Amino acid sequence: MSVASQEAVTSDALAATVIVVPAFREVTIVAQVVTSLRQLGWQVLVVDDGSPDSTAASAAAAGATVLRHPVNLGQGAALRTGFAWALAQPTCKYVVTFDADGQHDTGAVATLIAPIAAGEADVVLGSRFLDPVTRAEVPPLRRLLLRAATWVSRTTTGLALTDSHNGLRAFSADALRRLRLEQDRMAHASEIQAEIARCGLRCVERPVHVRYTEYSIAKGQRFVDAISILWDLLLTPRRSRS
Repeated sequence: MSVASQEAVTSDALAATVIVVPAFREVTIVAQVVTSLRQLGWQVLVVDDGSPDSTAASAAAAGATVLRHPVNLGQGAALRTGFAWALAQPTCKYVVTFDADGQHDTGAVATLIAPIAAGEADVVLGSRFLDPVTRAEVPPLRRLLLRAATWVSRTTTGLALTDSHNGLRAFSADALRRLRLEQDRMAHASEIQAEIARCGLRCVERPVHVRYTEYSIAKGQRFVDAISILWDLLLTPRRSRS
């Protein structure tokens, strides 16, 4: 996409987009993340998932709308809280998820929204493996875990994805309303993909750059997290959908 078309999408979509940022113990970086998004004119909602530090206050001071869980419930629960708030806004047409640890590029927001605004997709997922720079920078163990998760996702959902656990995603408001999300913790990423497949939504990927810093790597998924995700998906009973 050209710079001009990105600017056009951004100009048209600013008032219609809510960027949902789940955060837990991100006081070190969350203000920087919010400021970088707000400087581009985006509406930012930070859901502080029971942080014991001043994450919520830092995000609010930087210009975000802030919702706060009184206790830590998990990233999936934080996203559901953010989605409910976003979909209740009468002007909301697009919802974007964005990580709070500083690893995402703010310029990717317009890139993800563009296919939805053009009527070409219902959901757009960011992929670090379609970006040659990021692909080369992914730490070896992280690459192995991500490849395994992506294989499982492709096998179970039929979606032709290259990156199954990337926090950069964009949804049309109509598509997001159709998803039935229940997973409170990290298994929410796999659940989102399963729901996209179940609903038959038009889903595409777009290349995004992910910055790997000591901070973001320390906050990232480990092998034990992968086991936790499998436990949540395979062994935790799903709530009634009636």
